[in-house]
Amino acid sequence: MAMEKVLYIVRHAKSSWDSPGRPDIDRPLAERGLKNAYDMAKRMKQRGHKTDQIISSPANRALHTAIIFARELQLPVYQILINEELYMGGEDAILQIIMDTDNEVDSLMVFGHNPDFTHLANHFPDEKINNLPTCGLVRMVFDVPGWNDINRVNLVDFIIDFPKNK
Repeated sequence: MAMEKVLYIVRHAKSSWDSPGRPDIDRPLAERGLKNAYDMAKRMKQRGHKTDQIISSPANRALHTAIIFARELQLPVYQILINEELYMGGEDAILQIIMDTDNEVDSLMVFGHNPDFTHLANHFPDEKINNLPTCGLVRMVFDVPGWNDINRVNLVDFIIDFPKNK
């Protein structure tokens, strides 16, 4: 077990609004969302970043984004967990999911929605963001032995990236 935990917070890619009667949870990714998800996942892979585990909202757009990242990062699909709390569960519920992660997992990616993911991205660093864009990715590195130990004090690296950030 490493003395470092890496957390990736990823907002789902751009979704389609083409079917107004469709329930929010079932909205698919738009064409631009598909392209951005592949581009961001490839960018992550090119930088040598990886993950041991993915936890996703059950919403179609978030889960599809997570699957694209898993494919690009060559993470087996069984490493994707779906958690209802990532769909409008609130920042505290999401933090609890992260802190409850098995400490054998050194790198974790969570996929979900705004406004919760922008709030989560602002929870630890001094540097604040106004809005985590669609398919925006925040990488935080904590110098800790376990997920339950993550906090502002032991945050050692913070990076934000998003599709328009070339």
